[in-house]
Amino acid sequence: MSGNVHTTHKHEPAPGYLLRMMEVRAFWEHYATFAMRPLWSVAPMGDGHPVLVLPGLAAGDGSTALMRRFLQSRGFSPSGWGQGLNLGLREGVIEKAHDKLRALWLEHGRPVSLVGWSLGGLYARELAKHSPEMARVVITLGSPFTGHPRETNAWRLYELASGHRLDWHDFHGPLRAPPPVPTTSIWSPTDGVVAWRCSVETRQIYAENIVVESSHLGLGAHPAALYAIADRLAQPEGHWEPFHREGWRQYAYRDPEPYRHHRERKTEEHAHRIAHASPAQ
Repeated sequence: MSGNVHTTHKHEPAPGYLLRMMEVRAFWEHYATFAMRPLWSVAPMGDGHPVLVLPGLAAGDGSTALMRRFLQSRGFSPSGWGQGLNLGLREGVIEKAHDKLRALWLEHGRPVSLVGWSLGGLYARELAKHSPEMARVVITLGSPFTGHPRETNAWRLYELASGHRLDWHDFHGPLRAPPPVPTTSIWSPTDGVVAWRCSVETRQIYAENIVVESSHLGLGAHPAALYAIADRLAQPEGHWEPFHREGWRQYAYRDPEPYRHHRERKTEEHAHRIAHASPAQ
């Protein structure tokens, strides 16, 4: 096999040792949200619509309990996914998640917002693609929907938990395609599990990036992330505007544009390499 064949599989490295060690921040991020409970009322109020919250790899509804408690306090109707631990795309997982989405849609008589943490965000995007009439908005937290699967530090765990071998051709195209509903990607440039490049939304119509300083394991409980989630969900149904960073928000959220432009440039360079790669011998 020609060495050029591997050009199409070239990927940037996953987060390094220092960022992995910084994941201990997750404890303090959870604690900060608990400590700031008296300030939860500062976040926007919801209209009671249903929100389906999907957990990350090897996590269950317990990992999203704080997020759901916060959303309930702000007037939303959050629900866990009810499938125990998320062990990857095993048989029936997406189908059961879709059944849950449909049940909430029928129960409330209105579209459901989908919030997914890490791998759960990939499920949220796919559910919205399959049934856009049931989805109000999609919010992902550190979800690797673009880039190479091995740009994360969880790929070995995923293969072990799911029994499914990650393959570039299986995941790259389908996951990169955006949902046909408003989409928000919340991610951290200091994520120690998923390289931030994998979470950048480059679509500019009804899509956005919100950048916070957080660990991966604490992202779904980080005060700034939770405020942003409530802000996005509180928008009137059928009316969506991008998140703004005016006033105090400019100090809590980084400007996503330099990161987005960097990702677009890397994507163009990758496409150029593929286009000029010699065929396998």
